Amino acid sequence: MELKHLIFDINDHIATITLNYPEARNAFSPDMRQSFRTALEQVREGAGKEIKALIVTGAGGAFCAGGNIRGMRERGEVTAAEYHRNMRQGSHHTLSILRNLGLPVIAAVDGPAAGAGCNLALACDFILASRRARFIQAFIRIGLVPDWGGMYLLPRIVGVQKAKELIFSGRTVDAEEAKALGMAYAVYPEDELLPRAREFAGRFVHASTDAIGLAKNILNKTFEIDFDTALDLEAHSQNIARTSAYHRESIERFTSKQPLAFNWDQMDKGNNK
Repeated sequence: MELKHLIFDINDHIATITLNYPEARNAFSPDMRQSFRTALEQVREGAGKEIKALIVTGAGGAFCAGGNIRGMRERGEVTAAEYHRNMRQGSHHTLSILRNLGLPVIAAVDGPAAGAGCNLALACDFILASRRARFIQAFIRIGLVPDWGGMYLLPRIVGVQKAKELIFSGRTVDAEEAKALGMAYAVYPEDELLPRAREFAGRFVHASTDAIGLAKNILNKTFEIDFDTALDLEAHSQNIARTSAYHRESIERFTSKQPLAFNWDQMDKGNNK
């Protein structure tokens, strides 16, 4: 698998995608976009088998500066139909794969996450930020509206009024404010960010990826469905989960008074890592 402007590796059941175009602060080049989708497809194929969690990060002290503005200047004119088709087949398809991965996805954000880069981070399940992380809905600065799912994702995290403020102003949100707003799950010193992200991702190695994927599928829909539909989806998902080998083994462990394979509370106490 040839990848450009991106590094992909799998280690101890944790996949890591590193955006690697530091001279452009990891702005999305066409090669990076294609490589990112290719890596995501490989993660999707390995989900629940050799891959239990995914970390998305950036190289060189930046997460992702968003779209390549120099490339915008050089691009040719396209019709509205061509533009919509390109978006559906490009970023929309990529986001759909990322958001629907049936495993935990952690964004490790160091430095700027601007424009599409900010929304890429928001599409992940958890954001771990370094102290120098910066989140910017920068589109308004060049006369554009948010894409890469920003107008769907951001208000679900911070509320509609705050999302309007951040989008209309294009101002910078630092790491501590991002945590206060619920955008960032935790903030760490720069040198601790990736080790902490790997530690956090590693917590899910012994969890049921099937159960996480089923729950994630419902949670991603929770603002669009009514209560009765949610109950129906719960029942359907529970019927799948209760017949899994993981569930049967967990019941055996519990009834025979053996430690469960996955226990977050024990991990917090320094055990079961």
